[in-house]
Amino acid sequence: MKMDSDLLHSPAVGLAEEEEADMNDWKLPLAFMKKRHSEKIEGSKALAQSWRMKDRMKTVSVALVLCLNVGVDPPDVVKTSPCARLECWIDPLSMSPQKALETIGANLQKQYENWQPRARYKQSLDPTVDEVKKLCTSLRRNAKEERVLFHYNGHGVPRPTVNGEIWVFNKNYTQYIPLSIYDLQTWMGSPSIFVYDCSNAGIIVKSFKQFALQREQELEVAAINPSHPLAQMPLPPSMKNCIQLAACEASELLPMNPDLPADLFTSCLTTPIKIALRWFCMQKSAKLVPGVTLDLIEKIPGRLNDRRTPLGELNWIFTAITDTIAWNVLPRDLFQKLFRQDLLVASLFRNFLLAERIMRSYNCTPVSSPRLPPTYMHAMWQAWDLAVDICLSQLPTIIEEGTAFRHSPFFAEQLTAFQVWLTMGVENRNPPEQLPIVLQVLLSQVHRLRALDLLGRFLDLGPWAVSLALSVGIFPYVLKLLQSSARELRPLLVFIWAKILAVDSSCQADLVKDNGHKYFLSVLADSYMPAEHRTMAVFILAVIVNSYNTGQEACLQGNLIANCLEQLSDPHPLLRQWVAICLGRIWQNFDPARWCGVRDSAHEKLYTLLSDPIPEVRCAAVFALGTFVGNSAERTDHSTTIDHNVAMMLAQLINDGSPVVRKELVVALSHLVVQYESNFCTVALQFIEEEKNYTVPSPANTAEPGNLTPVRDSPAIPRLRSVNSYTNIRAATTARNLNKSLQNLNLNEEGGPAAFSPGNLSTSSSASSTLGSPDNDEYILSFETIDKMRRVSSYSSLNSLIGVSFNSVYTQIWRVLLHLAADPFPEVSDLAMKVLNSIAYKATMNARPQRILDSGSLTQSAPASPTSKGTHIHQAGGSPPMPSTSSSSLTNEVPKPPAREQTSTRPPYTPTLGGQAPHSHQFPRTRKMFDKGPEQAGEDGDEPGGHRNYICPALQTGLCDWSAKYFAQPVMKIPEEHDLESQVRMERQWRFLRNTRVRRQSRGITQRGVSRLDDQIFINRNPGVPSVVKFHPFNTCIAVADKDSICFWDWEKGERLDYFYNGNPRYTRITAMEYLNGHDCSLLLTATDDGALRIWKNFADQKNPEMVTAWQGLSDMLPTTRGLARRVSIYLDRSKQGGAGMVVDWEQETGLLMTSGDVRVIRIWDTDREMKVQDIPTGADSCVTSLSCDSQRSLIVAGLGDGSVRVFDRRMGPNECRVMTYREHGAWVVKAHLQKETDGHIISVSVNGDVRFFEPRTPDSINVLQTVKGLTALDIHPQANLFACGSMNQFIAVYNANGDVISNIKYYDGFMGQRIGAISCLAFHPYWPHLAVGSNDYYMSIYSAEKRLR
Repeated sequence: MKMDSDLLHSPAVGLAEEEEADMNDWKLPLAFMKKRHSEKIEGSKALAQSWRMKDRMKTVSVALVLCLNVGVDPPDVVKTSPCARLECWIDPLSMSPQKALETIGANLQKQYENWQPRARYKQSLDPTVDEVKKLCTSLRRNAKEERVLFHYNGHGVPRPTVNGEIWVFNKNYTQYIPLSIYDLQTWMGSPSIFVYDCSNAGIIVKSFKQFALQREQELEVAAINPSHPLAQMPLPPSMKNCIQLAACEASELLPMNPDLPADLFTSCLTTPIKIALRWFCMQKSAKLVPGVTLDLIEKIPGRLNDRRTPLGELNWIFTAITDTIAWNVLPRDLFQKLFRQDLLVASLFRNFLLAERIMRSYNCTPVSSPRLPPTYMHAMWQAWDLAVDICLSQLPTIIEEGTAFRHSPFFAEQLTAFQVWLTMGVENRNPPEQLPIVLQVLLSQVHRLRALDLLGRFLDLGPWAVSLALSVGIFPYVLKLLQSSARELRPLLVFIWAKILAVDSSCQADLVKDNGHKYFLSVLADSYMPAEHRTMAVFILAVIVNSYNTGQEACLQGNLIANCLEQLSDPHPLLRQWVAICLGRIWQNFDPARWCGVRDSAHEKLYTLLSDPIPEVRCAAVFALGTFVGNSAERTDHSTTIDHNVAMMLAQLINDGSPVVRKELVVALSHLVVQYESNFCTVALQFIEEEKNYTVPSPANTAEPGNLTPVRDSPAIPRLRSVNSYTNIRAATTARNLNKSLQNLNLNEEGGPAAFSPGNLSTSSSASSTLGSPDNDEYILSFETIDKMRRVSSYSSLNSLIGVSFNSVYTQIWRVLLHLAADPFPEVSDLAMKVLNSIAYKATMNARPQRILDSGSLTQSAPASPTSKGTHIHQAGGSPPMPSTSSSSLTNEVPKPPAREQTSTRPPYTPTLGGQAPHSHQFPRTRKMFDKGPEQAGEDGDEPGGHRNYICPALQTGLCDWSAKYFAQPVMKIPEEHDLESQVRMERQWRFLRNTRVRRQSRGITQRGVSRLDDQIFINRNPGVPSVVKFHPFNTCIAVADKDSICFWDWEKGERLDYFYNGNPRYTRITAMEYLNGHDCSLLLTATDDGALRIWKNFADQKNPEMVTAWQGLSDMLPTTRGLARRVSIYLDRSKQGGAGMVVDWEQETGLLMTSGDVRVIRIWDTDREMKVQDIPTGADSCVTSLSCDSQRSLIVAGLGDGSVRVFDRRMGPNECRVMTYREHGAWVVKAHLQKETDGHIISVSVNGDVRFFEPRTPDSINVLQTVKGLTALDIHPQANLFACGSMNQFIAVYNANGDVISNIKYYDGFMGQRIGAISCLAFHPYWPHLAVGSNDYYMSIYSAEKRLR
């Protein structure tokens, strides 16, 4: 034996099998793991868009003030000899002083005009104070709100003073006159920009700020004190909008180097390339460029604004580099203000960066306000030096020999650097330095394609990248490129625009204004375009028409509707989805488009998408049809007919497998309800009346009142974990509510048989009175009322769902909504409740209250505590309500102010027999039904406005915005699960290795044979009577379901992991469970006997359990059929009373789910498509009690209540798919099991204890064994050839394949050897030899093979 156990753990054994098993796990598909299951269906949070210029500005006027006084040096400056002399590249001493002054003025104006040709220029040469005042005030007057520039050259006057004055002249030039900056501010106003080219210029900047502060303080004083002289004046402009550029700090003199111009600062600002080249030649490094002299530089060919020439290219590179430095060094908002708001300001600041670099090399520090961080050492300047070097080295040969100019590799190299950043980088890092350069490159045809490609790859990194690119200023460039007809740019531009619009949809207006939408219309209509580019084009168009009338009109004229309709059947699902969304948006509240759609029979073409395999596409089609009927324009007969047709088509999706689709369906129908409100009000009243007078066969009204789970004693009440399925799960999720519902049941049970009348069904304020209502909504129709209406309508004459006569369309849609209000997925039912209650509210407000309730016949009674959620209404008189006089459930809950904290101590009041209920005196007898309680009646009880209007026409699901997120997220990045290094992948690998280990070790045990199975390895008291148990195939977790909750235990550690409420209504119970994706990220499927399926994730760990999805697996499972089918001679345990409930079998390999139960079909669901793929008729009159399938052979075996075992081949048509029927059992089949091997047998067991083995090809059993009578539960071990039977008579027998009993278990271990309760359920572990047993005494125990084997 020792040897064996060693072998078990040695890795050499079964290595080939291990690897194979591993591969199988990797190949298995995963169910319910798509984005729609893991994310909340809502758009992304809108990023605050700061890139748009709130206030684009122009500098419209320029004052050029030159105080040169040529030939006379100011007294406080001692000049060197020789000294810098050139002003605006002119030597003032080379001509007469007056002529020099005028020439310099004219030259300065020309230099500025290169940057802003359209401004008004006014020169003021050697002026007086008055001339400056006149000049400034006139320019400000003409400029209005725009910017004015004041350029001051003070080389011929004394330096600025500490008091904040600059100097000008008197009339006859005998004196220097001070001019206060304070006055200058007043005359110039704001917004303005000031350039000071003089020594100690920094003083002016400081004084300017002080004066600005002083002004603000004066204004504050004036604001408080009305008699202040300033109080009557108009408010002077704020000085915050003023920009200043000064040549040097407060204590510095301008450089006097004779090789430089005297106005070095002005030269840097207005002729940057010229001065940059001169300065480059003056550096030592320039000697490395042979044959370049200062004279040669003057002869560089080309024009500054022609990028193909050497001079133009240098200018272009210079712009790109300075822009890049600024973008990388400045805070974003400052960059926007200085470099993107105003062309002239942007140019001056770019050139200011050069001034800082050049002047610092002469110990001079230019100053700006707002201050910039130092940029003179930025690495990009080296790229500039290299570009200049390459350009200048060609000069001698170009000029002397006329050789061709070789373009600079600068842009290509920067694009390569950008590409390296894109391919090599990690997620969280600084943005790429080269982004502004990529922008510049878009201007060049040579590199444009590559630049767009890289830009697209950058934008694909996510919304942050799009925001960055927009803040650099990419928008006008890509907008302009839409005018290009180059086909090769189309895919790139479409991609880039999809990325931009996914992040900032406000660009729709810019596109329509510039006719950009035509570009995308032509891409969509171009059948040679790959589907993914057409998808992006249609997404862009969908954004353009989204709630934007101008966009809708433009696209309607551009033939968008016909274009979209042609592509509805495209094989690419994302394209189908967006085509439908785009259609839905173009005719949303836009009637011309709707009629255009009617002419092209758009609605009929959309019908095909309602059965699309992809849930998102079905959703989009429902959305489009919803907005199609939801138009508020006038209705004609024709349009009403269309609306009815569409409504009936939509109604067929009532049992769609995807909650996303059903949510969209509710919204689509709500449009219709708003449209035909009065018709729906009539229907609502009719239903309310009918519900009042009709006795529902109560599901609880079975033979014995003991149908309900026994009441748990308080100490054992577990803390239920609250569950978030994105919204609140529709019922008691806290101990408080659970407590309440239990006490309720208690009261009812004690009330004797009368307590179970259907009229009473909804009077207890148990868990289900909170059903359907989120805590703070006041609902008129409670969940129970709606549920009851739904069932009334299915028994009454209005039976079939899809009717013919048009009058009944409203009835049918109302019924569809009733059905959706009882949807197992809370978000769907909440939406439907809103719609129903909106109509019920309007209907009852419009109808006079007497019509619904005769105010005399009812007395409201309420518990004394004002915190109770519902106040119950009972008939006045001596007897409790009987079924026939069931009070209208409409009046069941008088809406009360919603109470947050409810006391769990007080049981809800149940009226005593005889006499009136107390407390009724609090309410006036004729009180209107919908007043709030007496304490509030005065506030808003009487006016309809006091009630919330439940539906606003804008009921929405967020589907479109959620779908748009796809375009904002990275498309090119490999998903995490495919990234071999990612954590997701590592965790998955670990799980698969664990699976292989479990398979291998358990196989070792089962192959040796199990001779006993009675070693109790786990026992614990479950919070509820176990009704279904299910082992997790690979970890040590077991799920135990009671009537409506699920408990998770760790059977190895013996501790409880989780307990939560499944959310099924009171009269239903959980009858089956399956683990989906057990090999990987496990989900738990629960099936209840009303046909609902729910799927849970995050259970049994520290997180809150969440509902992934839920749907109606079997639609026609009526609660009434329960209890009739099972006629078993012996007394069965209570939780199993009723029919078979719902039975399921799950096939992981194909993702198919087989469902059946108290119905006449086996329904197969494809979980990938979330839709029903097949209904196989069973051909029997009894319920299906057990299902087992084998994907290899496509066989399904069903055990039935009449004792037959039927074999179906699902590849065949519905009439011939039943390939075999065995009728050897005389009674209810407890379990039918199909072995998974290629020639596996069918093993079936009936309630009489006969076990039969069938070979699917032969008509008779090949073996029969007899086991115990009175079987209540049975399971077959898939690997070990064991089966276990649980009996009513409180014991478990375990048999081997030959029918020999290997263990008989009657008592619990330890625990005073207590006798086992009646067995309610049992299950084997799929691999280990473990058997889990649940019994009616709440205990859950697990037995295993003897220890030495394990």
